[in-house]
Amino acid sequence: MLEIRKKQDGDTLNVALIGRLDTVTSPQLEGELRVAVNDVKTLIFDLADLEYVSSAGLRVFLSAQKVMNRQGEMKVRHIRPGIMEILEVTGFIDLLDIEE
Repeated sequence: MLEIRKKQDGDTLNVALIGRLDTVTSPQLEGELRVAVNDVKTLIFDLADLEYVSSAGLRVFLSAQKVMNRQGEMKVRHIRPGIMEILEVTGFIDLLDIEE
């Protein structure tokens, strides 16, 4: 199960992910982002409450990064140690703009 909390402030969109981002829930996030990132210059993912991410979830982050590279920037914040380990092992730590 995944809960997505979006908060837009001007041209900045904050997206907090709560739960699991996997093959079942990643299409939900992908659909939400497809509409939400229009006219957004900064996309911020807050992963403080993300418990798990699968390869399908990582693909959503990569797709969002590609879109934001064209129209602004994407940042990833508040990453749990277990999720950080996944990002390190997969090399995503070098692809994403990670903030503490």
